[in-house]
Amino acid sequence: MAGPPEHRVAALGTIPAPEAVFAPVRSYTAFEETVERLGTAIKLGLLAPASRLPAERELCARLGIARSTLRQALTALTQSGHVFATRGRGGGTFVSDPQPPADPPSPQMLAQWRETCDQRLAVELGVAVLAAERAQRADLDALDEVAAALEGALEDFSAYRQADIRLHVGLAEAASSTGLVRAMTEVQGAMTDLISYIAHPPQVLASSNAQHRRLLAAVRKRDAMRAARAMTEHLQGTEHVLAGLLPGG
Repeated sequence: MAGPPEHRVAALGTIPAPEAVFAPVRSYTAFEETVERLGTAIKLGLLAPASRLPAERELCARLGIARSTLRQALTALTQSGHVFATRGRGGGTFVSDPQPPADPPSPQMLAQWRETCDQRLAVELGVAVLAAERAQRADLDALDEVAAALEGALEDFSAYRQADIRLHVGLAEAASSTGLVRAMTEVQGAMTDLISYIAHPPQVLASSNAQHRRLLAAVRKRDAMRAARAMTEHLQGTEHVLAGLLPGG
């Protein structure tokens, strides 16, 4: 039987991870990019199985992020099975060994997931701009109600995802474009298949909700450029998480 993680690390004689793994991340997608950075490093073996991550204080300093952001990212990686934490002498956060078993996504899905994200970006940016220009007060009030429902569903991902889809489709409806409503529905279906392969801890959903609020605020102010930026941040956040947690991402 394998010994404690710290003993296994010593036996492996692991080479330190490249400095790029811990280079500062951008502030506007700090949580998502941290998940991507660490998740990708684990998948590629840059952070070796059973190896211990740097202490929180050091990791925060090297990544240039707040401790709360780091803890949210580690929670996502823990719930997905990529890392685990131990307490007491010699404790810390370790890379899981073996990594979590799962029914892998199909080769076609893995080959096309970035294209799926690209298609979503194209559709949703158009929706954000047009919604900012065309949304009526009733549309905005209804979207605010959906955003409130999302905040109450952090512990129930099934309910959360349903409301999330409703918010994005509702934005397309507010843009007053039947074609965009249809396109939004299609990309949301494709994204649901992808999202099912990653973890959804409440911290991840709370971060997404904050992005929703910034997006809706921009739409309400009829600031199309700000709405487009907020939507881009929101969608790239999801893409970062997928890149970090999808097999072969």
